[in-house]
Formats: sequence, C-alpha cells, structure tokens
Amino acid sequence: MAKTGRPSKFSQKIADEICLRMADGESLNQILKGDGMPSRSMVMRWLRQDEMFRDNYTRAREDLLEHWSDHIVDIADDGSNDFMDRTDKDGEVIGELVNHEHITRSRLRVDTRKWLMSKLAPKKYGDQVAVTGAGGGPLTIEIVRFSDGEKDA
Repeated sequence: MAKTGRPSKFSQKIADEICLRMADGESLNQILKGDGMPSRSMVMRWLRQDEMFRDNYTRAREDLLEHWSDHIVDIADDGSNDFMDRTDKDGEVIGELVNHEHITRSRLRVDTRKWLMSKLAPKKYGDQVAVTGAGGGPLTIEIVRFSDGEKDA
C-alpha cells in the first residue's frame, strides 16, 4: 500500500482526530507519525487560522495533562519490574536483584511528566509559593533609609 502524502489543506476530520487522540494521552509527535497526518508546521498553521480547531486543541491539551496526572500514579504504583530473578550458572533462580535501571527509568518518566505539567499549566500543577512573616503570620515590610553620611541639622 502506497503511503499517502501529508495533507496541506485544513481538514475538520483530521483536526478532530488529532484532538481526540491527544485528549486520550497521545503526544502531537506520536499522532503526526501516522499515515495521512499533516506535518507539525501545518498543524501550527491550522491552529493560527482556525479558531474552532484552536479551542478544541487547547481543551485536548488540558485533557492530555489530566491523562499525564493519572499516568504518574500508574507509573509510581507499578512495581512489577522493580526486581529481577537472580540465577546461578545452571539457570536456577536463587534470589532477586533490584532492577535499578527500571526504577530510574520510572522516576525519569514521572519527573518528565511533572515538569512538563508544571510548565504548561503552572497555576494548576506548578509549585505553590507562600510568603509569610514570623510564626506564619502576615508579612511585614520595614523601610530603612540610609543617610549619605550627613547629619540632619
């Protein structure tokens, strides 16, 4: 089967598919690898030119962040590959070893999603900074004026 060329004219059907797949957890890069999908630059052009697509895309991106939020919990809770069987020279299992590579990769997957979420939606997923005064009370501001060395007369 011959591979079809990338579409250049706006297609509501393709725009809807992009938004649906993104809302379901796929990145734009993953989506655009498929046959019949436009180039990234074409999608960016469509976003600038079509208000309805832009609105739907914005909502799909928000849904993608929610998907990542749920996925973070799944990754953190999945310990299925955290250990490997340790075998002797005959292939008999004699114990378990910690699979540090898997644990590190899982941490990277979680941290990447958290970082992206904090940058794409900082009000919702960013670090919250609270500034308080002594003992958790209100912040007080003291204005100090420095003299230039001359005494007031």
